[in-house]
Amino acid sequence: MNRRQFLKNGLRGTAAYALLPATLLGAHSAMAGMGNGKGNSRKGNSSDPVTEEEIEYLMYMREEEKLARDVYLTMYAKWNTHVFSNIADSEELHTLAVKSKIDKYGLEDPVNNDDVGIFVNEKLAKLYNTLVDQGNKSEMDALWVGAAIEEIDMIDLQEAIDAADHPDIARTYQHLMDGSKNHLRAFVSVIETQGMDYSAQYLDQHAVDAILNG
Repeated sequence: MNRRQFLKNGLRGTAAYALLPATLLGAHSAMAGMGNGKGNSRKGNSSDPVTEEEIEYLMYMREEEKLARDVYLTMYAKWNTHVFSNIADSEELHTLAVKSKIDKYGLEDPVNNDDVGIFVNEKLAKLYNTLVDQGNKSEMDALWVGAAIEEIDMIDLQEAIDAADHPDIARTYQHLMDGSKNHLRAFVSVIETQGMDYSAQYLDQHAVDAILNG
């Protein structure tokens, strides 16, 4: 099967595909290459209060990383494909890494219920259900959903890095970025093992090629 055949019933053209960029912070740059940020000078330090923009990204990234974890846990329960279980464990560490910054700066954690599929952000709650519905169609659908999540996560993380005045917050996001690159490689490896070529869904194709060849 080639990608064109798969996409007749795959993520593109579905509610999930339309909903992803419409609900994530990085929507307007979804087709841009990675590493084209504004070059924030990182003037803050740990004794300075976080900015409103930093708070917005911390709140969002906390739940976005949880969304990735929850989708992967659900897909593992459905398909018993170990890549989902492995990456879900990593996403748990990611969402806790963001929580550590929320706690450090005395902010209120938006995750007051850590159960799978529960979100304060209503758009993320809707997105979780849409992605799960898509991933439940087939194991291959689920793998493409996973890869899409990682691509868009990287877009949002780059914007969060660019918005961060505090170096420790930017470093945390960069660590998560490195993890998302590894996750995308893992999903693509399984997709290609099953006989399908992978091409970019949200990132620029050159950016995806650089990540996969990294």
